[in-house]
Amino acid sequence: MNWTALTSEEQLQEIITESEKAPVMIFKHSTRCSISSMSLNRLERSWSEAEMPGIKTFYLDLIAYRSISSQIAQLFHVEHESPQAILIHHGKSVWDASHYDIQYDSIKKVVASN
Repeated sequence: MNWTALTSEEQLQEIITESEKAPVMIFKHSTRCSISSMSLNRLERSWSEAEMPGIKTFYLDLIAYRSISSQIAQLFHVEHESPQAILIHHGKSVWDASHYDIQYDSIKKVVASN
């Protein structure tokens, strides 16, 4: 996967802008949580750039950038969870999941329908 590190609140505006063209995914990861590591690994192993053309993916290290996670929750009206995947399209959250519910096939279905 081609992750873009999410390290500043200013990038949230970039995500909104990018989401006008195609869905954008944010993956919120706790580097101290084994479930988060497993979810990230499973997602990365399943991800196919050919099946997800034009989808930009952002990676947020929750330990280092907790305040950005709070901004995401407020801006996109999603409850904070960890790990968490959120799809943004047209500036709004169209899907989110956490823990074992983060499934590549679910993401693919939502992307196909948007």
